[in-house]
Amino acid sequence: MAATVATPLERSLGRIAGITEMTSSSSLGSSRITLQFDLSRDIDGAARDVQAAINASRSLLPSGLPSNPTYRKVNPADAPIMIVGLTSDTKSRGELYDAASTILAQKLSQINGVGQVTIGGASLPAVRVELNPMALNKYGISMETVRTVITSTNANKPKGMMESGDRVWTIYANDQAKKAVEYQSLIIAWRNGSPVRLADVAEVTDSVQDIRNYGSANGKPSVLLIISRQPGANIIDTVDRINDILPTWSARWCCRSRW
Repeated sequence: MAATVATPLERSLGRIAGITEMTSSSSLGSSRITLQFDLSRDIDGAARDVQAAINASRSLLPSGLPSNPTYRKVNPADAPIMIVGLTSDTKSRGELYDAASTILAQKLSQINGVGQVTIGGASLPAVRVELNPMALNKYGISMETVRTVITSTNANKPKGMMESGDRVWTIYANDQAKKAVEYQSLIIAWRNGSPVRLADVAEVTDSVQDIRNYGSANGKPSVLLIISRQPGANIIDTVDRINDILPTWSARWCCRSRW
């Protein structure tokens, strides 16, 4: 990431006027570049220059990037006012992350004084398929064949049509596979009159999209909500308002909150 992503961006961003310091850090799958500007520089104008620099460097970045680089404006003096760790004995981290990102983060963002809510420590639920090369070779099945079968299983296509006179209805069914057990029985190929199922050539598990994103609270796997205040907001009042809703939300979703 440092050579293929961070370096081209640094070269483009380094041409922006008013930068007093630029630092970057890269790890597997991610790069973060921090720019500090002179106090005399208009921050909105600097933001436009940053976006223009990102656009200019896009052709130099790897074509396989899942999304374009993004930026946000941050005041270094505004550290998070609260970090909430969510743990549960009944729900997976993926389920907690889904609920936190779609419900809790929005509710927290609506609280007077809250400026931003960042979620980490997990990612959205996903089914993970780890192919066994020996099993694929045994049955003479290619990875492309497996990919095609899995993709077609998740295709949201009409199941048929119904006609009555000059009227036509299209039939849809919500039968997409969502859990590992639903994928395990997929027929990948036929050999000697017998079906070869996905479970015969792969380990299929309920997991998350990014297994490298991991959070911990009090020694337990958790989803983290990092809460920052709005500029000028009273920290104590904002924290009190946050504390008012957390117990209710925790009880509703059978999880524990630590902050």
